[in-house]
Amino acid sequence: MNLYPYTAAVTLLVLLLLFATAANVGRARGRYGVKAPATSGHEMFDRAFRIQMNTLENAVQMLPALWLCAVYSGDRLAGLLGLVWLLVRVWYALAYQQDPAKRGAAFGLSFLAFAALWLGAAWGLAHSLA
Repeated sequence: MNLYPYTAAVTLLVLLLLFATAANVGRARGRYGVKAPATSGHEMFDRAFRIQMNTLENAVQMLPALWLCAVYSGDRLAGLLGLVWLLVRVWYALAYQQDPAKRGAAFGLSFLAFAALWLGAAWGLAHSLA
């Protein structure tokens, strides 16, 4: 049986991050009086909403790369790179909420972590096909 405990743990933490960003949007709706289905209104709500959407958009790409990297290049590598992605996305969210101009470094590092996962998956797959 193949077990991927590091990859599974990172996946659970990413799901927790997605839940937290959604809950943050809900709190911001109440705090700033932005009624559903509106997706803009107060600047601080707009930031919370963009954090949630940006995180969701990135997670949709990262999670398959994470699991493919785990299968084809190993659970520990995927888990480590996934954890880097997760921690940097938390940094991204905190920086963006404080000042959107401060999110750039975290965005760049999360992209690099995603690219490393994708390359790990592609490299491992290429070697299994050879």
